[in-house]
Amino acid sequence: MKENEISFYVRKAIFSVYNELGPGLLEKVYENVLCHELQSYGLFVKSQFPMKIKYKDTFLDSGFIADIIVENKVIIEVKAITEIHNIHHQQLLTYLKLTDLKLGILVNFNTDYIDKSIFRKIHGTLD
Repeated sequence: MKENEISFYVRKAIFSVYNELGPGLLEKVYENVLCHELQSYGLFVKSQFPMKIKYKDTFLDSGFIADIIVENKVIIEVKAITEIHNIHHQQLLTYLKLTDLKLGILVNFNTDYIDKSIFRKIHGTLD
């Protein structure tokens, strides 16, 4: 499955979780329920997964833990905060660069409008 197809399922799952739970809960709640929803679509999901980072031409243990990895191709960074700032976008782009993955999705569930709180970030080119 390619990144764009995974992205479709991720957005679908985000809307489903938000419509069912609404805003105001802890990040961990959204992360757990989002993983459950993605798995119900038959996707391979890892939560709180320790990731190696690419430094120059070597992958190293780093202490970096991804919120959610879908199909070993897409990172989801889950937030439940008052406001998304530029640093959150930059953080996800850094995660993509250091893991050599191409697509990341930043989502903030603490919002009145979930459709305005989902952000796709691309590192490199998608297949």
